[in-house]
This record gives sequence, structure tokens and C-alpha cells, in this order.
Amino acid sequence: MGDKGGFDPYENRNVAHPISDIGAFFSLLKCVVGTGVMAIPLSFNYAGIVTGIILLVSVCFMLIHGMQMLIICMIECSRRMQIGYATYPVAMVYSFDQGPRFFKYISKAGTYIVDGVLALSQFGVCVVYNVFVASTLKQLIDVNWGVADLRIYIAVIALCLIPPFQIRKLKYLVPFNILASILIYTGFTLMMYYLFVGLPPITERNIFFGRIDKVPLFFGIALFSITSVGVMLAIEAEMAKPRHYLGWFGVLDRAILLVIISYVTFGFMGYWRYGDDTAGSIALNIPTDEVLSQVAKGFIASAIFLTYPLAGFVIIDIIMNHFWNKNGDLPNAALKESILRVCTVFLICITAIIAPNLGPLLSLVGALTISLLNLVFPALIEICLYYPPEYNYGKLKWVLVKDIFYVIIGILILVQGTVFSIKDMISEWGGDDTTTEGPETTAEATTANMSALTTALTAAPPDAPGFRFL
Repeated sequence: MGDKGGFDPYENRNVAHPISDIGAFFSLLKCVVGTGVMAIPLSFNYAGIVTGIILLVSVCFMLIHGMQMLIICMIECSRRMQIGYATYPVAMVYSFDQGPRFFKYISKAGTYIVDGVLALSQFGVCVVYNVFVASTLKQLIDVNWGVADLRIYIAVIALCLIPPFQIRKLKYLVPFNILASILIYTGFTLMMYYLFVGLPPITERNIFFGRIDKVPLFFGIALFSITSVGVMLAIEAEMAKPRHYLGWFGVLDRAILLVIISYVTFGFMGYWRYGDDTAGSIALNIPTDEVLSQVAKGFIASAIFLTYPLAGFVIIDIIMNHFWNKNGDLPNAALKESILRVCTVFLICITAIIAPNLGPLLSLVGALTISLLNLVFPALIEICLYYPPEYNYGKLKWVLVKDIFYVIIGILILVQGTVFSIKDMISEWGGDDTTTEGPETTAEATTANMSALTTALTAAPPDAPGFRFL
């Protein structure tokens, strides 16, 4: 597909505080595995067991290939530009300038779209994490002591998040990510007890196909449970041995393999246990007044708390390194970054307090994130990068065909996700007011809402999810 040349970007990449392969592995694991896994059993209810497994693996392959394609293109841009590392926006500008005339006109605008959508998506994730931890803590306290307003817990959690959010290097977040991975897998393991107890005959479940008309909703859950573009790129950029990130047995593939095994197991067992009664979050099906379930939810909430600095890393990196301190000459940069981090936590907290149910908005952000950053932009970058006559798209132009397919799929997700998200905004925020008061609305329902929000779904009944794929 073209001469690779003699310049090696890996050899010219300078990282002040690199992270090891094992650190990258656990960071990847934690940035992907979150509360979204609790919605996977519902997706199996929609698709059926065999179809669900096949589709989940296929969706995962498509998204991870899109991520690998993006990173490979960023490395190729670095090689051609003779620099150690080309960021996502820089790679977009360079590649679009190599493409047809139309792309040259929009290259500059594309960089702002990339940064904006990345920052907005991670901001939404941080809001969800804040509310999820607060609602879980409220649920546990309501059951054992007494009822209090959810907003109080949101504010308290936000104050507790300020110290860990001051950690600026991914290398120093690795211990948090390892502990968070242990906690969340321990929590899921404890939850599995309820999935293995009282199993009905598997013949009572849909073995091959589920509710055909609901299969498109499967994609809405799976797509938003697998990828985290900004954090995945940040991890690769900070690795001591970035060559080990990609490849058949690279760090990314090994982490995603464990994610797939976890998701398939949890989805299969959750659906087998609860069948058509599977809720939008499996946490709704599990008892709330038993010690084991409370410990499991406490472990998961603690893991999400520890993941907050990793989720917010991309926001600060974009603001500081792409705009405010782009040239590295900002006076008192460390102090100003510390203030920025505190202000970011407060802004996230205020957003969560004003509107703790952000499902419709996050559905829109999720649709933009997955469609543009993970599918459309990487495909367009690759198309433009190999557009010059000295390069080619491979035999029978298979690369071009593949990229066009990715663009079509991405646009389909974008259009459908935007339409249904706007409808949900009108339905959610244009109707009757809701409150966060009272145990019935905050103890179980709020926890389920926050679990499903991470996958851009609200914890509504199965027939009314926050996002639809088709």
C-alpha cells in the first residue's frame, strides 16, 4: 500500500512517565468494563443466546478493528510527518490534506469536532460515574439506616473525587486501575451467585433467536458497552513499548478477549436465569436487602469511583495540551491545571445535581462518539491517507471497500441515534417532572438508571430504551 520509508515513529516517541504492558492491560480492562456489562443480559433477551453471542463478538471485532485502523493510520501519519507521535486531530488534518479536494477544505474543522466530541463524551461518562456511585451509596444507606436526597450524595462523592482527580499521569493511575479491575470482577463474581441459583431448564429460553423485532436494540447496548476511544488512544500514547499495543497477541487484543469472555458469560447466565423478566440493568433483578448483593454493589461502585480519574484524563489532556498549553509555555501551568481539575469536578457535580437523569443527552453523545470517532473518521482518514497516486488500496481495492462499509455503518448509527435521542429528550424532559426523593425512585430505579446510562440506555422498561440502532 506504499513505501513505509526509514523513519520509525516509535523510536522517536518521548514519554516522560511511560506505563508498562501490564499497566496498559489493566487500564484498558477498566476503561471498557464498567456498569454497561449489567445491561448485556437484556441484549441476549433481545437476540437469543446463539445469535447474541455471534453478534456480540462481531460488534466487538468491528469496533476494535476500527480502533486498530485509527492507531495504524496515526502511526503512518507520524512516519510521513517525521514526528514521534501524531494525535488524533493532527492525523486527521494531515490525512485529509492528502485526500480529495473536498477533504482539504474541512480538515481544520474536523480537528475541533474530534476534540469536542471526545471531551463531551468523557464528560458525560464522568457525570454518569458520579451519579452511579452516589446512587449506589444512597441505596445501601437507605436500606440500612435512612433515606436522604440523592443530590447530597452526589455532592459528597464529588468532594471525595477531587484528590484522586489531581493525579496527572496515567502511570500513577495504574494502581487505581488494577484495584478497580479486581473490585469490579469480584463484584460481578458475587452477582453471579444469584445467576446460578434457581436456573430454569435452558429449553425455556430462546436458544437461537430472540425477539426478531428487538434485535436492532441489541446493537444499542453492545456498541456502547465495548469501546472508549479517548482512553484507548491515551493508553497507547503513554506506553513504554507501544509496539506491543497492536497485533494478534497485542495488549489491546488480550484485554478485549477477556472483555468478550466476561460479557458473553454474564449476558448468557443473566438471560438464562431471568429470561423475559431481565431488567434494563441486571442489578434490578438482584435482591437489595441481602448482604451479599450489597457487598457486590459496593465493590462495583468502588471500582467506578476509582475509574473516575481515568475517564476524566482525556478531558484535561484535550483542554491543556490541545488548547490552553498547546505550545508548553503557559506560566504556572501546574497550578492552573490543578485549578482546572477542581473546576471540572465541580462542573460535573453541578451537571449531575441539576439533571441526574441524563439518559437522552448521553444517548446523543454516545451515538456521536461511536459513529464518528470509532467508525467514520478512522475510515475517512485511511481513505485519504492512501489516496495519493504513490499509494494504493490493496488488491481489488479491498481497503477502500472496507472503509466505505465502515462509513455507511457509522452514518447509519449517527442518523438513527440522533433521531431517537432527540425524541427521547422531548419525551423525557418535556413531560411530567420527576424527583429524586423517596426510596422507591432512588434506591432501585436510580441505580438501574445509572447502570444503563453508561451504555447510553436509560433504565426504562425493555420496550422503551434510550437508544435504538435501527
